[in-house]
Amino acid sequence: MTDNQLLIIGEALIDVVHRLDGTVDRVPGGSPANVAITLGRLGNEPELLTWIGTDEAGQRIVEWLRASGVKVVPQSQGADHTSSATAVLGADGGAKYIFDIEWNFPADYSPQGVGHVHLGSIGAVLEPAADAIYEFLLKARAAGATISYDPNARPAIMEVPEVTAAKFERLVAISDVVKVSDEDLEWSSPGEDYLSVAKRWAASGPSLVVVTRGGSGALAVHGQNIHEIDGVKVEVVDTVGAGDTFMGALIDGLLGAGALGAGKHGELVNLDRDALEAVLSRCAKAAAVTVSRPGADPPTKAELDGK
Repeated sequence: MTDNQLLIIGEALIDVVHRLDGTVDRVPGGSPANVAITLGRLGNEPELLTWIGTDEAGQRIVEWLRASGVKVVPQSQGADHTSSATAVLGADGGAKYIFDIEWNFPADYSPQGVGHVHLGSIGAVLEPAADAIYEFLLKARAAGATISYDPNARPAIMEVPEVTAAKFERLVAISDVVKVSDEDLEWSSPGEDYLSVAKRWAASGPSLVVVTRGGSGALAVHGQNIHEIDGVKVEVVDTVGAGDTFMGALIDGLLGAGALGAGKHGELVNLDRDALEAVLSRCAKAAAVTVSRPGADPPTKAELDGK
């Protein structure tokens, strides 16, 4: 790995999607995997550390990731079987999930020179791997890497909100960038308004905290500044992968602005207001592309930027 290596940690699995018309799709997915796919399609070369089997489903995931420029870390294929998530789509395009998850963190994984690490969702808080991942992140940060985190709550498989919220906040405190949805905050921080949570989280460590609000856009806390970004109006097909697309585009945009990567903590703190708002607006545009078509299908760089 080089000092600019992008490492994504978290689950990759098979999404079993039950659509309103009665059809059932079985496609590769998983929040961190979708973030990696987004980064690959936007021209990066991310590596994904996950936990899948060598079964047909696991091989399908590897091929799916490879097609978008994502490399699976070899130690990732130690699971007895590849995990799955069943998503039932509602009339509003939203999804409810049922999980069959096997998750671990390979003890023999010790990369060198990682520039940025992204962690997200189930893989961040599910035992027995959560503590090992936390220790890994501490070491990566001490070595100069920047860290991003997306809680991406999954109540069906996570512990009760009070317990899980404490795990979220432990990871928030060691991250440089945090992206969280309004729905996640409604579950993990009930009764607390989004801006208050974002400010509280920002005060605990991150230089940037972004709260996404679906079609209503996003708000961000960056130091003493508060940014509000409008959503992009589009006909919604479904919302699967929208938040992951936003997260991937956020990492990509901040990398392009020179604000993430080995030793870039200060650059993120000092990022110009206009530059940050341009990054956030591009994230909203990327998410709008994903919700306009079925499944987690993030845009390519050409689709997003026209070049």
